[in-house]
Amino acid sequence: MKKITREEALAYHTGKRHGKTEVVATKPCITQRDLSLAYTPGVAEPCLEIARDPELVYEYTNKGNLVAVVSNGTAVLGLGDIGPMAGKPVMEGKGVLFKRFADIDVFDIEIDTKDAKEIIRFCELLSPTIGGINLEDIAAPDCFEIEEALKKSCDIPVFHDDQHGTAIISGAALLNAVEVTGKKIDEIKVVFSGAGAAGIACATFYLSLGVKPENLLMVDSKGVIYKGRTAGMNSYKERFAVETEARTLADAMHGADVFAGVSVKGMVTGEMVATMAENPIIFAMANPDPEILPEDAFAVRSDIIMATGRSDYPNQVNNVLGFPFIFRGALDVAASGINEEMKLAAAKALANLAKEDVPDSVVRAYGGKPIRFGREYLIPKPFDYRVLLWEAPAVAEAAIKSGVARKPYASKEEYIRELENRLSRTRQVMHGVFDQAKLDPRRIVFPEGEAVKIVRAAKILAEEGICTPVLLGSAAKITKMLAEHEVPEGTVEVVDPATDPKRETYAEVLTRMRWRHGVTPDHAQKLMRDPVYYGNMMVQQHDADGLIAGLTMSYPETIRPALQIHKTREGIKRAAGVYLLLFEDRMLFIADTTVNEDPTADGLAEIAFLADQVAEIYFQTKGRIAMLSYSNFGSNVDPRSHKVREAVAIAEARWPNLVIEGEMQADTAVEPSIAKEAFPLSRIQGDANILVCPDLESANIAYKLLWRLGKVEAIGPILTGINAPVHVLQRGVDVNDIVNMAALCVLKAQRWR
Repeated sequence: MKKITREEALAYHTGKRHGKTEVVATKPCITQRDLSLAYTPGVAEPCLEIARDPELVYEYTNKGNLVAVVSNGTAVLGLGDIGPMAGKPVMEGKGVLFKRFADIDVFDIEIDTKDAKEIIRFCELLSPTIGGINLEDIAAPDCFEIEEALKKSCDIPVFHDDQHGTAIISGAALLNAVEVTGKKIDEIKVVFSGAGAAGIACATFYLSLGVKPENLLMVDSKGVIYKGRTAGMNSYKERFAVETEARTLADAMHGADVFAGVSVKGMVTGEMVATMAENPIIFAMANPDPEILPEDAFAVRSDIIMATGRSDYPNQVNNVLGFPFIFRGALDVAASGINEEMKLAAAKALANLAKEDVPDSVVRAYGGKPIRFGREYLIPKPFDYRVLLWEAPAVAEAAIKSGVARKPYASKEEYIRELENRLSRTRQVMHGVFDQAKLDPRRIVFPEGEAVKIVRAAKILAEEGICTPVLLGSAAKITKMLAEHEVPEGTVEVVDPATDPKRETYAEVLTRMRWRHGVTPDHAQKLMRDPVYYGNMMVQQHDADGLIAGLTMSYPETIRPALQIHKTREGIKRAAGVYLLLFEDRMLFIADTTVNEDPTADGLAEIAFLADQVAEIYFQTKGRIAMLSYSNFGSNVDPRSHKVREAVAIAEARWPNLVIEGEMQADTAVEPSIAKEAFPLSRIQGDANILVCPDLESANIAYKLLWRLGKVEAIGPILTGINAPVHVLQRGVDVNDIVNMAALCVLKAQRWR
């Protein structure tokens, strides 16, 4: 990562709105009625309900999704005791991370006191307002006393991230590092450099993971903590005093399996690394500079597994993998605290997630190089969206099982869905599609079976039970790829067109179908070498139920074989492409975005009907169709607006059940106030959910502008009108997009024939 300059950092924190956070209202306050509901007199009703039952505060206020980040600025990052005001940018940043990664609201609160008892009392008085407290950048040993006291006196989660965050994330890395090296956690020798808040917490947590107390040595600025030592000791360090002859860090590291550093730059030398056991695990987590740089450690020996706190090296131990998701899980079940069981669950969830296939979006965010579980990938990346879906449920489940959850979820599966909805409106919409597909999975053929993304998508589709993927290509090559990606044996079918005995039959059938279009037997044999033609013939001959193609080829060369072999639906002359755009508060289908350049009025009518079918069949949504133009109901009369008006008349005559209106301008279609005031007789009163554009050019421009500039997610293009379950991918799409399109293909296959 490019080094951040001082000027860039300062500029980031200023601007029109200074700082990094703001308070945003979640309810409308536009009309007098809104004002009366938000404040007096309407606000009295929830107040009275909460007075009657205090637990209803979680129902009528933001308490259940609100965390206070509390600091006195005595131990800020690597900056030390810089005070509460100087520490405020860090606490604001913490709030940004809570919101970005777990959709949790934060008040950052910096308090001007170094008295531990005052901090304790402040937090106790604050607890009615918030659902949890994240203690941050408070120096040891006060941080221990404060957290322990608040856990006893407060009935909300209290978590000191400087202690437990590093412990949980590095603990997850330790579990996987031990697995990669083939060592056993109850046999490894661990050395700690640093006995402050993070060091004590990490050591305590490693014991919970299975490290034996007698195999753990802790070293502070005065040397090894051993039985009988008196200099610089306190009750927290005393827990880790052991019988040992070692007195220095160099002594302690001799023969050690693991070094865990939470101290300062340069504490470890190459000579120390050389004396460690085979396949040593080095977690040099001092920030911003580690105890030893990776390049210096690897210069000594090559069998190291290494992690740091920095993003420019592999295996970054980043606390953002912990606190947002731990609080998310705790808040969602109204946990009264965060206990050891919840922390262990978080670490194990992270360790397990690292072994899963990494999404394309994560790979792109980290330079595009493949990411696979192993020595350089022990824990998930911070921008891996799946962390929320793995860690928060694990924490919530542990809270329920350990008896600290006041509002246990009814179903873990439904809870994970709620979390997915926070992440993406696409996932929310696609849930229903996936559920319906799983009720009756079909065989979906993928002509580009040798593409890595197709293999990865096939694994997900098979494991989730969405369909049986059929991959076309070299059997030897695809079988090898399936094994490399650990696709369960027997869940994916492989067909090699070069050796498939049905190839001759397909060629003969294609000849009979297309001989009046110039297809000779030799030409048909040649076409059967094209996997897209081959896959379409499999569908035509009922050897597959649907087809997905287009990842590595152009749209025309993908759709052409489908149109030639399957043709369009009975009574329909054309195919069309529809995009579904998902906004925060509505969904819009836009057509035709991919096929018909300049359709006639009859063509526009068919496109409207086909778009309505997409809304109904795939998404169980009743279409309200707006036929768009630059004209509003005859305000401008020329051939272009007349074509749209004529299309409405044709559609109404052919499909009387359609809710369709036009011609109308785009804002008239989606803004209720315009239609209500100017066009009260219109069947569409600003509530259109299907927008049919007058030509391909305007449709393509419209959906791409909305998609790229608005807070919009897109699903598509959804191909409709072809007389078979065939869908065409955009070239180069992500694995998740392939999975989504395959699920849509299954739904179409369920209704086909």
